[in-house]
Amino acid sequence: MTPAELRQLIATGETLAVEFKGEERALLNDRDLVEAVVCLANRSDSEAGWLLVGVEDDGRITGSRPRHGDQTDPYRLAAMIASRTRPSVSVRVFPVSIDDRTVLAIEVPSQRTPIATSDGIFVRRALGSDGRPACLPMDAAAVQSLQADRGLLDPSAQLVPSALWSDLDPLEFERFRRSVRERRGRSDESLLELPDLELAKALGVVDANGEVRGLRLAALLLFGKEEVLRRLVPAHEVAFQVLRGLDVEVNDFFRWPLLRVMEECEARIRARHREQELMVGLLRVGVPDYPERALREALANALIHRDYLRLGAVHFQWHDGFIEISSPGGFPEGVRLDNLLVTAPRPRNPLLADAFKRAGIVERTARGIDTIFYEQLRNGRPAPSYARSNEATVSVVIPGGTANLDFVRLLVAEAQSGRVLGLDELLILNALWQERSLTTEGAAHLTQKPEAQTRATLHRLVEAGLIEERGQKKGRTWHLSAAAYRLLGDKAAYVRQRGFEPLQQEQMVLQYVEKHGRITRREAAELCRLAPHQARDLLARLVQRGELVMHGARKGAFYERAPKDMESSISVHKTPKPT
Repeated sequence: MTPAELRQLIATGETLAVEFKGEERALLNDRDLVEAVVCLANRSDSEAGWLLVGVEDDGRITGSRPRHGDQTDPYRLAAMIASRTRPSVSVRVFPVSIDDRTVLAIEVPSQRTPIATSDGIFVRRALGSDGRPACLPMDAAAVQSLQADRGLLDPSAQLVPSALWSDLDPLEFERFRRSVRERRGRSDESLLELPDLELAKALGVVDANGEVRGLRLAALLLFGKEEVLRRLVPAHEVAFQVLRGLDVEVNDFFRWPLLRVMEECEARIRARHREQELMVGLLRVGVPDYPERALREALANALIHRDYLRLGAVHFQWHDGFIEISSPGGFPEGVRLDNLLVTAPRPRNPLLADAFKRAGIVERTARGIDTIFYEQLRNGRPAPSYARSNEATVSVVIPGGTANLDFVRLLVAEAQSGRVLGLDELLILNALWQERSLTTEGAAHLTQKPEAQTRATLHRLVEAGLIEERGQKKGRTWHLSAAAYRLLGDKAAYVRQRGFEPLQQEQMVLQYVEKHGRITRREAAELCRLAPHQARDLLARLVQRGELVMHGARKGAFYERAPKDMESSISVHKTPKPT
């Protein structure tokens, strides 16, 4: 940890990963220091956290005080922390000098298991009621939730002590079998002929050896009677709401078994289903306001992955122009907004997730998020957004509104020609239609794939005649082709895109010179994202027109704004072209 790195860390302020502990008024005692380490170790994140001793809450650097006889001995402090945490946490301590003051930067690595102090205190770093990061106490349910987030515990597989076989509803077993029959081809048909008890054993939701010894949480969620769910699983609740501005048209709450909830919500979605008709040649294509498959996957994900140890309902909210589906519990450890599309599936409730797959409700591949994105894009809609999610809630917003029928027409034409585009291709084409241009780095960020893999996807789209590349190396950008614009019903856009670029680049260079006084070929290449020879040609055009003057030669050359009298002289003495 260098002084520059520490200053940068302090400048960001306190976050879920960074905590300040000032010692301006008094020495931070060992107990509070160890609790702060435990707090950071129990974060719902796989990255390391930082405890900065000697930095006040407002970011002022006041320095740490001598402790245990030697302030500069990081090993003694690390040994003390290891001896007073259970399981032991191995930290790294960096004494960093800034402005003649020493700050102790303590790096707290990510932990697989929940951590406590040697006194049995569990605390975790989370957002407090004021929206600021704080250390909050953890009860037994919070410890289990943390274990579930880290894949160490399956809450849906835990036995419910007071649950009896008579608490399950035979009608729900038949509902499960009906789901298997109706979704044939994606489900487990071997379950159809099994009696109720054998079906429960096959799904692993009961503890039985001849007779039933216990029911797991998944058994109650799938087959439990409504009054039993209210009593034994108080956290389970699903809300279906239709909102029109500030008015609430529908506001229904269910505490039913999950398959019954799914059927009810699917029926309500179909009742509100609307679609536009698009004719592509002789083919009729229906474009729905919201793809049913995407909504089903999003709702199923919310029910499967929610934290059943945390109070709160799964909300299905139908707004004007979008649908939002939210569920209690943040993303499992390792899942972030920037890797949603590529991270391995990490169900919070694996036993429950397996039952949904065997009933044919969700994809066998467990790539439900891919399905949500794909269905939205192929129907000419903006991509879903998980940006409203936080550590306590996962929320997906599925936009509705007017569909881009021209984009749907392009995809249908590609399918008719034998080219079925995948999710990465759809993400890139949709972004190019919206933004007009894209860099390789931008495309990699969009698809959440490495640049090498993204480059291969881009070249496939070039070979399909849908996009073009311009520039070289760092200056390379990607644009829709003339054929793509023609299929999208906007032939002029291609010409506008090609024609405006040189003018925009020239104006960017002139504005840079006005502000900084001069520009080099290298600076022009970086500014306009061009190859060196393209930047040279751009500057030569401006010199030829008398707007810039070149000084020096070769690598030492730079360009300045031409004097006004030179510009007017060149414009007056230009030889008119013959007519």
